[in-house]
Amino acid sequence: MTPETPGSGSTVRRILLGSQLRRLREQKGVTRQDAGYVIRASESKISRLELGRVSFKERDVDDLLTLYGVGDKAEREALIQLAREANTPGWWHRYNDVLPGWFQTYVGLEESAALIRTYELQFVPGLLQSEGYARAVIRLGNAGAAEHEIDQRVELRLQRQERLTGPDAPRLWAVIDEGALRRPIGGPEVMRGQFEHLIEMSKLPNVTIQIMPFRFGGHAAEGGAFTILRFPEQDLPDVVYVENLTGAMYLDKRDDVDTYLQAMERLCVDSATPERTVELLGDFLRET
Repeated sequence: MTPETPGSGSTVRRILLGSQLRRLREQKGVTRQDAGYVIRASESKISRLELGRVSFKERDVDDLLTLYGVGDKAEREALIQLAREANTPGWWHRYNDVLPGWFQTYVGLEESAALIRTYELQFVPGLLQSEGYARAVIRLGNAGAAEHEIDQRVELRLQRQERLTGPDAPRLWAVIDEGALRRPIGGPEVMRGQFEHLIEMSKLPNVTIQIMPFRFGGHAAEGGAFTILRFPEQDLPDVVYVENLTGAMYLDKRDDVDTYLQAMERLCVDSATPERTVELLGDFLRET
């Protein structure tokens, strides 16, 4: 995956459909060039379709299924229905005016993930931010933005958080560097509210929070923040999300993912336990 992956529709369904079409093509021994000819597209367009980077036309999916010899009516209809769903904009589509394309992709992936593992060293992770803290962080990153735009961005962040307490809630496992908690974002009152919020969130059965303390010194993730997303669909690989100032990388190659998984495992071993983390948050709250 690359930073250009689109995300205005159902990202995971698009990736899943693309992987299934690739499997069918390879089983039939059809080249990308021949597949492209059938749907009046280039070889590179077939590659982008199979990687889930562009939207699908139902007619193209139907033509490809015929080329690949898929005659079973139920199987064909299931895949065409998946194409319809893949082209349906997610709830976050209405925030397009404040949501960059590269982050739309992440929101789509996050919305479908069964497990979210994240390491943050500058800010509290977005899914764990209190409203006051989120507003302060968003103001920092969008100096000069109009108030209604700030409101929209905060609303989006809070809506993302709703999934943690809704049906089919994902498992969230967050490691937060102590530096992020020591940085006085928004002032003492905002930070107290954030510490209280983290303590409450840690009580959820699907949320695990750990603090990477200063006293540990160097550790496995000094390269920066990252998030690993795992999906319920077995056909989909884990995806590593790494953000920068102007975009993001989405990594799904096995070697890349394994490197980040090893770093995350090391972080979890070296960080304060979830129980000790709650004690530390209580200490921070009393000190603020």
